[in-house]
Amino acid sequence: MSLIADPLARLRIGALSTLPRLLRAQPGRETLEDYRAQGGYEPLHDPEALLEAIREAGLRGHGGAAFPTARKIDSVRNGNGTPVVVGNGEEGEPSSAKDRWLLRNRPHLVLDGLRLAGALVGARALHLYLSDDASHDSVIRALDELEGTGIMESGVHVTKVAPAYVAGEESAVVQVLNGGPALPNEKPPRPFEQGVGGAPTLINNVETLANFPIIQRVGAAEFRALGTDTSPGTFLLTITGIDATGVYEAPYGVTLRRVLEELGEDTAAITGFLMGGYFAGVLGRQALDIPLDYDSVSAAGSGLGCGAIGVITERSCPVAVSAGVMAYFARENAGQCGSCFNGTAAMSAVLDALHRHQAESSDIDRLQHWAGFLRGRGACGTLDGATNVAAKLLREFPDQVADHLSGRCEICIAGAEVSDPPFAISRTGD
Repeated sequence: MSLIADPLARLRIGALSTLPRLLRAQPGRETLEDYRAQGGYEPLHDPEALLEAIREAGLRGHGGAAFPTARKIDSVRNGNGTPVVVGNGEEGEPSSAKDRWLLRNRPHLVLDGLRLAGALVGARALHLYLSDDASHDSVIRALDELEGTGIMESGVHVTKVAPAYVAGEESAVVQVLNGGPALPNEKPPRPFEQGVGGAPTLINNVETLANFPIIQRVGAAEFRALGTDTSPGTFLLTITGIDATGVYEAPYGVTLRRVLEELGEDTAAITGFLMGGYFAGVLGRQALDIPLDYDSVSAAGSGLGCGAIGVITERSCPVAVSAGVMAYFARENAGQCGSCFNGTAAMSAVLDALHRHQAESSDIDRLQHWAGFLRGRGACGTLDGATNVAAKLLREFPDQVADHLSGRCEICIAGAEVSDPPFAISRTGD
């Protein structure tokens, strides 16, 4: 597997599949000329055939929920009113960099997917929603390159928001595009029912959209040649916490052991992982051999989410990592739901005390109760993510929890540091 230093994102990029699909062999930003030379912006003569190909390809959403993409398109097409399409590039997970890599380096692949999505639902408006400065600049340059070509029949409205964990949640996206704050709303109605301007709205993560032109070009059968039956194709995997931190393209079903060994990492020194960005919490060393597809990771009691995975080694402590993630949730929740605002703060206080060897067993009992009782009580997924963090730590690392209760975690006593927030990737690429 080759690693290609990229001067824009300053992340090391590689691909486990023989032919990269979402990534690009050449470093730097892809121009319109580059993209068209590879078959980009192919005319769409039969939208129904493309939709059927997406259905047969088994494409699922790459933003975290993994909902079947064709079913989402069907829901919007069956709604009342002329649809709107939104490409969601607001990457709220601090440990993920895949969306901004695509927007910075392959903006035309994303815009091509947005174009095709608009054609599939008969959209009256196309939007691209993001927060990263370099991504914004790259997309604007791409739209300037498209000016006068006639490729994009509809204009693309680009909206830049301040980065925040909740800003990329679908109802928050709708709120912003309707002139409101980047905060989640209660559901229903969901965006596919009533979204931007009250119209049925298709909101897809930009990595999901980037797969549309690939399916158009290679067809459903070749798309499914990589991946698994229920998680076909490839995905962008952001790995942090190791020397080879970066964004990689991998076929669904590959194991972390294979990925890390091909990157030259010593897997014997790995004790666990922070899975799916921040949402899925920690998982023990057994995750090395779990196939990275939605069903296998779910069956292991975790989640693949946005494909961001932090590596916990013998030099780091899962209690410290979990405390740091919970502190982030306590800071970054929308502040709209009492259960989330108070719940994340309470769980953060317990994990902080545990990290500092000041918690008691009664605190752990309360944490265990909250991890179950609070689930599903927030307007968005933030509180569910927080309960996952608490529950997974208690389930996966009972010995380390016990060490912290007794005041003898050698890793933390030695002064091991965890970044705040844990495994975060700089937005400037430094």
